[in-house]
Amino acid sequence: MLLSSGGPADLLALGVSGMVLVATLIAATAAHHRVSPVAVALPGAAFLVLVGAVGFREAEGAVREIAPTVAFLVVVLLLSHLADREGLFTWAAAMTAQRAGSSAGGLLARVVVLSAVVTAVLSLDATVVLLAPVVVATAARMRVSPLPHAYAAGHLANSASLLLPVSNLTNLLAFAATGLSFLHFTGLMLAPWLVAVAVEFAVLRWLFRAELARPAGEPVTTVPPLPMVVVVVVGLVVVGFGVASLIGLSPVWPAVLGVLVLAVRQLVRRTTRVADLVQAADLPFALFVLALAVVVLAVLRNGVESFLQSVLPDGDTLLPLLAVAAISAVLANLLNNLPATLALLPVAVVGGAAPVLAMLIGVNVGPNLTYVGSLANLLWRRVLGREAPTSAQHSAVGLATVPLTLLASTTALWAALQV
Repeated sequence: MLLSSGGPADLLALGVSGMVLVATLIAATAAHHRVSPVAVALPGAAFLVLVGAVGFREAEGAVREIAPTVAFLVVVLLLSHLADREGLFTWAAAMTAQRAGSSAGGLLARVVVLSAVVTAVLSLDATVVLLAPVVVATAARMRVSPLPHAYAAGHLANSASLLLPVSNLTNLLAFAATGLSFLHFTGLMLAPWLVAVAVEFAVLRWLFRAELARPAGEPVTTVPPLPMVVVVVVGLVVVGFGVASLIGLSPVWPAVLGVLVLAVRQLVRRTTRVADLVQAADLPFALFVLALAVVVLAVLRNGVESFLQSVLPDGDTLLPLLAVAAISAVLANLLNNLPATLALLPVAVVGGAAPVLAMLIGVNVGPNLTYVGSLANLLWRRVLGREAPTSAQHSAVGLATVPLTLLASTTALWAALQV
């Protein structure tokens, strides 16, 4: 029997859609090498269309709407991969360690700054997948506890992704809905970003004060040469984001130019292959995001959207913004921040840009509470391997950082909106 989108059948459609969403999230969080998330999400989305839980035209519209965002994600992944091949992250981590000397606390401060900048400019995926392993290896080389520095990279991959529309897939999804320019978005999120980074550093430094009090056993004294080409290219791409916004172009074009320059350079020099670039683009993940948008739409259309409309406050005063951020953080930890963003965005955007930005604080900062909160957390756990904290240990650190960071950064957003 086909499921309709009205009357008593809504409960049945909601139940079926919910089961497909849960199965999709389990596949994404388990990340089993034999069961790719897209192998569950894509057939699940097709099934929901076939049984009528979501209309074909609605599903097509959702895919068309999110496709440019997903394409930009692919470009940013490629840019991060090419920057890593040029030695950017190895150089940055070595320079960070050298400046820290024999101080583990100094290393933490510099890792926080480095992670915040890499996350903002090259997205959280670059921080988790490329920078975090180098940071852990650098801490081990200095003979200091790698855990505080690993947490700095992991937490900042989420909470430091507030700054630019390109810092996070959730930002990319919400950016167009805000109606803000690239520069206006960045201006409003600058204060929340700075506050989030400062709070994360302060709390992590306090939590790991015993480990950080021990001096380094072997300070880093040698630093590889500065990879000038990639530094210039990435710098020009960031400037290009702002220029593109001013002249009405999509920020994807500066990133595409940066990818072309580095890709041609490396292909000519044979330091990378086309196959490497295809793998770095992570096209299965792009398909997963497109399919997930359809699955979440089915859940929304069959009752969840009306529920969220009833509980999500509107307005740009402090208390409603705090409530939006808190609800978004809770939903991110229940569903993962990507489907949470897809579910919350249509409701939050009704209240204008302010609730959307508060929602982004919730879905970007909130996931530090649990492993399931974001795909970045799961990647971070995989990077650490056997050294990864248990779920309870991870959540204990998250309980110390998330509430304070949410409160402080949302208050900073409210202050920025007044200006």
